[in-house]
Parts: sequence; C-alpha cells; structure tokens
Amino acid sequence: MLRVLLTIVLPLLLPTAIYVGWLIVAHRVQRNGTVPWVELPWVWLAGAGLLLLVLVLFVVHVHFGAPETGTYVPPRWEDGRIVPSHIEPGK
Repeated sequence: MLRVLLTIVLPLLLPTAIYVGWLIVAHRVQRNGTVPWVELPWVWLAGAGLLLLVLVLFVVHVHFGAPETGTYVPPRWEDGRIVPSHIEPGK
C-alpha cells in the first residue's frame, strides 16, 4: 500500500499540493481564506502530475533491481519441511 502511495498517488497530487501551498504562502487566497478553485490551471496541474508519475514509474522500473540470470525454482515440500524458492545459476 505504501508503494502505491509513493509511486502513484503522491506524484499525481504533488504538483497541485505545491501550487495550492504557493497560493497560500503568496497570500493569493480570497478574503474568507479559501482558494479560488475555479481559477486554478487544472490542465497544467494534471499534465505536471502525469509527467511526474511517468518519470517516477520509469525510474522505479529501470533503476531498481538487477536482472537475475538462471532458473527459478519455486518453493517445495521436501522431507517434511518447506524448501524456499531460489534461483539456480545458469550454465
């Protein structure tokens, strides 16, 4: 669940959160303390979120984990105990 939050939800919402935070810090909120939601650049924020999502998914896919060479052996029951899965080195 945390992986989904960090790799999908956070990149999608981060540009909007930063923009709304900037509006609040820059005192560009309305007099009653609310953010003018109609005036937000939704298309640009959605595009930035999608771009950040694609970048994060690319980095996670390309840079984490090394490809394993060999044959995968699934876990099995042997002599009354479970032998865990492993990868036997290739020839």
